[in-house]
Amino acid sequence: MASRLNLEVGHAVILVCDIDKMIDFYTGVLGFEVTDRGPLARPGTPEGTEIVFLSQASNHHHQVAFVNTRSGVGPSNSVDHVAFRTSGTLDDLRALEAELRAHEAVTGIRPITHGNAWSVYFRDPEGNGVEIFLDTPWHVAQPQGRPLDLSLDTDAITEWTEREFRDEPEFGPIDDFYAKRASHLGRAD
Repeated sequence: MASRLNLEVGHAVILVCDIDKMIDFYTGVLGFEVTDRGPLARPGTPEGTEIVFLSQASNHHHQVAFVNTRSGVGPSNSVDHVAFRTSGTLDDLRALEAELRAHEAVTGIRPITHGNAWSVYFRDPEGNGVEIFLDTPWHVAQPQGRPLDLSLDTDAITEWTEREFRDEPEFGPIDDFYAKRASHLGRAD
């Protein structure tokens, strides 16, 4: 049975060799702005790994992100994952996780919260990285990432997320973050 979620591409994370050169191009030529930047510490990631988030839109924290772990030029080795934003609910995300777990060719299923999003990461049948996410009610400076227990009910997940992230930099209502971005960009998206 196909998922009933209405999905849009949310962002792409690209592995790069020269992160500053990529930032210069995307900001100078394509008109993106850096929204956050920081060290990326996750299991198996080399020391000194950094992630930079960029966006043109007031209602997207990032549309593209760069991670400086690409070791050389060549085809098909630069995209870490493709993310799809949904306007669905945590119930929809739970149902998707169950569907993914029932699919024998899907691997690496990891529910994660970034404080500003509830996500399920996985590898598709050919090993491509995919993220399905929905916004939380909050904005939090990135990078952030903590395991998410989707077996909890919606109220418990919402309360836990707020407790976990409320002391983090820039914590506040996501709508305020998007309004500030829209004002900064001089437009509404």
